[in-house]
Amino acid sequence: MVWACGLGLLLALLLPMVGTSMPGTVVRINKAALSYVSEIGKAPLQRALQVTLPYFLDRSGETLQTTRIQILNVHVPRLHLKFVADFGVRLLAAANFNFKVFRAPEPLELTLPVVLLADARVAQGPIQTPVIRIPACYSLFGNASVPDGGNSTSPALLVLLQKHIKAVLSNKLCLSVSNLAQGLNVHLGTLIGLNPVGPESQIRYSMVSVPTVTNDYISLDINAVLFLLGKPIVLPVDATAFVLPRHVGTKGTMATVGLSQDLFDSALLLLQKAGALNLDITGQLNSDDNPLNTSALGRLIPEVARQFPKPMPVVLKVRLGATPIATLHTNNATLQLQPFIEVLAVASNSAFQSLFSLDVVVNLSLQLSVSKVKLQGTTSVLGDVQITVASSNVGTIDMDQVHTLMGTVFEKPLLDHLNALLGVGIALPSVVNLHYASPKVFVYEGYAVVSSGLLYQC
Repeated sequence: MVWACGLGLLLALLLPMVGTSMPGTVVRINKAALSYVSEIGKAPLQRALQVTLPYFLDRSGETLQTTRIQILNVHVPRLHLKFVADFGVRLLAAANFNFKVFRAPEPLELTLPVVLLADARVAQGPIQTPVIRIPACYSLFGNASVPDGGNSTSPALLVLLQKHIKAVLSNKLCLSVSNLAQGLNVHLGTLIGLNPVGPESQIRYSMVSVPTVTNDYISLDINAVLFLLGKPIVLPVDATAFVLPRHVGTKGTMATVGLSQDLFDSALLLLQKAGALNLDITGQLNSDDNPLNTSALGRLIPEVARQFPKPMPVVLKVRLGATPIATLHTNNATLQLQPFIEVLAVASNSAFQSLFSLDVVVNLSLQLSVSKVKLQGTTSVLGDVQITVASSNVGTIDMDQVHTLMGTVFEKPLLDHLNALLGVGIALPSVVNLHYASPKVFVYEGYAVVSSGLLYQC
């Protein structure tokens, strides 16, 4: 279906990042996408235009005869789409219809050129999804012709046949376009469902207002709402209105998706509330590369050696009580984590005994990428990890030595855990079978932009 694969492609990204008047997102489909849509839309349009015709009443002979007419094929050599400012999308298609007229003594073949014009307005539906309406559609017919070898057909009969075909197609072609639009609206309506983020969390998208249409692009303001256990994640402060500047990302790209600071803040708040950022780092007695045991710790802290004469495993319980902070500057995205670490040892009765606790500040570089329809991230440590003693049950602690140990046993498990979470990603606005092609992510002051081509498979 040309509209399902055509306008469906155009609007797939337009589909809302659902929200509760919170994190803002702007999805912009640029003029460059229209050429791609025009190319992939030809075949579906040809199939849609191959309608059935009623019998022709032939009055050219002595008796009235009913004659069957069949469309053998429809060829669309040209399909052109363009944005119309403050309106929507205009379609112009040039099609050649080949007919077979089953009349005695031998069948007759006809060719009829048709130009189809249709205007598609994109509006906001009652359930905050895009709705396509076709307020205007016209069929302009050329003159029917008979292929070489069929010149014996009388001109009068040819005129009657052409009149009959034009009268039928005038209604049927535009009705086919309207039906395609209605089918697409059903398809678009399924996009309000929840997309999973984690085992107990989801993201949903919704349109904020009617789209903005210029001669260069169509743009939708969209909200994203993240849910944890069915409850929306609400930022502690009101989200600010997000406006995507016009010239950002890659010039000439098909799609531009702007992601506000508030969206990143909501995603991190979700991870923190879900406890997904917490982890336990467990030591092993017979491990050289993970010296989390009382024997290794006792060489740095004498009181540990005194309390645990026999080697016992040590566990780091890493908990994030504070929400991570994402900072977006031009060409630079960073994360700051402030975990609280409790260091425990397994006592002889298998109970955990608290040795000491640490306040930690970790600064991370954040690299963003897109895979298919998901925004993903990877991190690496920036500078030194800041560590201070919060409490101690083992006397005075030499922070220089503990800092070295923490760098050995804490940083890598933290990065592995965090990168696994960020690698799962968050779904960007999309429809079924739509993928971002060769996407690039740009970071600006207070927001990020995804510039991408589009790949849609019907």
